[in-house]
Amino acid sequence: MDNSTSPFTREQLLPKEEILEVSNEKSSLFIGIPKETSFQEKRVCLTPDAVSALTTNGHRILIESGAGANAIFNDHEYSEAGAEITTDRSKVFGCPIVLKVEPPTLEEIDLLNSKTLLISAIQIKMQRKDYFQKLSKKRITALGFEFIKDQDGVFPAVRQLSEIAGSASILIASEIMSITSKGNGLLFGNISGVPPTEVVIIGAGTVGEFAARSAIGLGANIRVFDKSITKLRNLQSNLGRMIYTSTMQPKNLQKALMRCDVAIGALSAPHGRTPCIVSEDVVKKMKSGSVIVDVSIDKGGCFETSKITTHQKPTFNKHDVIHYCVPNIGSRVSRTASFSLSNIFSPLLIEISESGGCEKLIQYSKGFRHGVYIYNGTLKF
Repeated sequence: MDNSTSPFTREQLLPKEEILEVSNEKSSLFIGIPKETSFQEKRVCLTPDAVSALTTNGHRILIESGAGANAIFNDHEYSEAGAEITTDRSKVFGCPIVLKVEPPTLEEIDLLNSKTLLISAIQIKMQRKDYFQKLSKKRITALGFEFIKDQDGVFPAVRQLSEIAGSASILIASEIMSITSKGNGLLFGNISGVPPTEVVIIGAGTVGEFAARSAIGLGANIRVFDKSITKLRNLQSNLGRMIYTSTMQPKNLQKALMRCDVAIGALSAPHGRTPCIVSEDVVKKMKSGSVIVDVSIDKGGCFETSKITTHQKPTFNKHDVIHYCVPNIGSRVSRTASFSLSNIFSPLLIEISESGGCEKLIQYSKGFRHGVYIYNGTLKF
């Protein structure tokens, strides 16, 4: 082609790269944190330090008065961190982003605006059809934080809360064993010349691992049971020492339970109810004054004699064995649990902002997208 007759230069005729998308612009977030009203829930999603980090980055935080009181964070601390405090609950639920620990009640869903981003636990096995219908009708985008994955494919919220539950279970058992709590008067430790406390841990997941860490730190002898040899092997590797481990062989488990001072139920079930491993007949053969802490009680429990108790009345005695079966152990140490949750939520919110909004992050982050169960009113499952 003769360039002298063409209205374009040679450079102009060369193909150019197609610009598919403009770069993301950082968005400013307006986040509402209501006071938790669910039974026994004492945690809060963000600590004052996390609020300070977010407000410094240009985000607005609206907190209902008293939201952090049960975790020993007062309104003044949040106000000093840059948050706005209100007693108007409807204003908090009217924010574009609502952050909660427990799922909202049906009455609280009524307070949400259309197209709100809701981040909370979902507890899917406890929800009824009308819960999802209400969220869908308002075209809510809802995330269950327990289903959000990190870059390694791990559920960070579940792991954090499991670590707390495992560590707390041993400390709870130690408290119950004291004579003032009508226990057998044993000290949870290895004193010179005194045989150490015997602990049986059923389950070698995260809860079992951190229960084992705490028990070993206090000087106890531990025996860990699980149906998975891989989990038992990983547990020993993570602890960095050899401990007694066994698969779920009934005779071995029964002998261990008959001799132990403390039994921790730390089994998890990915689907459905936690399997009931220990029968009532075996519990009858346990030592008088021994302690059962059934951390699995929120999914049914792994001891046949377990039944749900509360923080106000946490224990009961059956067959002369003290049972502790409180679901949501994390609320017992609400301040620590709140710090733990805050460490998950604050970077997540910053990531939403830096990605240009929730829709962009859903598009590009597989782990974040995994937590979405309703998108603009459309159910994911």
